[in-house]
Amino acid sequence: MKNKVSILIAALAIVLVATSCGDRDNYLPKPRGYFRIDLPEKGYTKVDTIERYSFECPQYALITPDPYSPDEKNWINIEMPQFNGSIHLTHKPVNGNLGEYLEDVHTMVTKHLQKANGMRDSLIVNDEHQVYGLFIEMDGKGVATPMQFYLTDSTKNFVRGALYFNFQPNNDSMQPVINFIREDIDRMIESFEWK
Repeated sequence: MKNKVSILIAALAIVLVATSCGDRDNYLPKPRGYFRIDLPEKGYTKVDTIERYSFECPQYALITPDPYSPDEKNWINIEMPQFNGSIHLTHKPVNGNLGEYLEDVHTMVTKHLQKANGMRDSLIVNDEHQVYGLFIEMDGKGVATPMQFYLTDSTKNFVRGALYFNFQPNNDSMQPVINFIREDIDRMIESFEWK
């Protein structure tokens, strides 16, 4: 009797093992996940402390001088610590050299296009405040700066801006943040004024 029970238990164990694994042909691996990103509330403050221009900045951001160019008082960083990124703004006076600045923008964009899957650009025209320029957005997993722009009044002032993250880019996973910051850059450009 003891042998029959042992054989019955062994047979039952084999049946359980064989049927518990399920159908291995229909196994689907789980997609790679990313951390949840909490986006801050939208709100803006006028930045009027810079000598040559003013604009509205997101309230969650910090304005800091550019640490690499301390003599340039109109060069700033708009730091976004919760996203580990910043928007770098540089200002240069125009003295018949606008073409050089536009060529510099073209060179910078071309460097980043090597990693991009695509690019979109849109003209910026604000006749009321004499703000003209171009906004450039680049798509792609490894693009170091997904958004760049320049603003000018064509005669005295030129500002270049670029969004950078302080880590190796994976813009596919950062797309919700990039879209969120895009709205803030749009607001910054719409409210931009020369002094």
